[in-house]
Amino acid sequence: MEYRKLGNSGTSVSHLALGTMTFGAESDEATSHAILSDYAAAGGNLIDTADVYSAGTSEEIIGRWLAKNPVERDRMVLASKGRFPMGTGPNDLGLSRRHLRRALDASLARLGVDHIDLYQVHAWDPLTPLEETLGFLNGAVVQGKIGYYGFSNYTGWQLTKAVMIARQRGYSLPVTLQPQYSLLVRDIEAEIVPAVLDAEMGMLPWSPLGGGWLTGKYTRDAEPTGATRLGENPKRGMEAWEKRNADRTWDIVDTVTGIAAERGINASHVALAWVAAKPAVTSVILGARTQDQLADNLASSGVVLTPEELHRLDEVSAPTFGDYPYGAPGQEQRSRKIEGGR
Repeated sequence: MEYRKLGNSGTSVSHLALGTMTFGAESDEATSHAILSDYAAAGGNLIDTADVYSAGTSEEIIGRWLAKNPVERDRMVLASKGRFPMGTGPNDLGLSRRHLRRALDASLARLGVDHIDLYQVHAWDPLTPLEETLGFLNGAVVQGKIGYYGFSNYTGWQLTKAVMIARQRGYSLPVTLQPQYSLLVRDIEAEIVPAVLDAEMGMLPWSPLGGGWLTGKYTRDAEPTGATRLGENPKRGMEAWEKRNADRTWDIVDTVTGIAAERGINASHVALAWVAAKPAVTSVILGARTQDQLADNLASSGVVLTPEELHRLDEVSAPTFGDYPYGAPGQEQRSRKIEGGR
């Protein structure tokens, strides 16, 4: 397992993180604990969860595993999130000081710890002033309830504005952004990745396998069936069959599976290695329902793609932007070379 700095912090984390959204929903407690143990045995040390995962059950499952494994409890870097509703009242959601205080305290109790290493706001809140949210997060760092904070699903301007306010007020700075990122979803490269790089933060990409599309288990001419996420529900969320069943998707899948066949590895290894190699990526979040799925994902740890393979993947998955300012004319104008030795 490779270790990288957690964004602009001094903490080191494995370049493959364990996502736990399935815990308590698609994976029962025994399976979840086995997945955690397998991940730890492989050298992983970044566990990512959220209060809304299975309505708090994911955090409780992790907390009970940590209690049974004190050595791993000390080694693991815990990340959780708050923002979405855990109750029915008008203040039981959002990024207000009131809601985040209650959300953080509840997460600490469910996890059975006295601090969370990385606390992330789960999404933007248009109703709460950024100053209020950042003031709470900075206070939580000062109080020792969290080590660092980060954002999830923020756009480029939202992230940059937050960083500027934090700097102006002398607050602790955010260390990470958690966005959706894969060969199928590269829109963040227009504004979000540059904003992360400018702030010297790190990224924790979620859904790096495109909801299973990049594992090679789906075929162009047959709608999924059986015990897979899309087989059980073809209309499932952002990875729905009707939405992604397009020529671009299949061209990307064909390239991924082609490289995998040439290398004698699984398609998922190629897709994960591509994300892990991208600028600003600190750790790629793995989602697994079973030990076998986790084992397959972890096997990507030693895969390093060649420049030629990366180029093939970049070419086939290139996002489509307008001519200006994100397309080729805009990119050409933004580039600058020193000519004549000056």
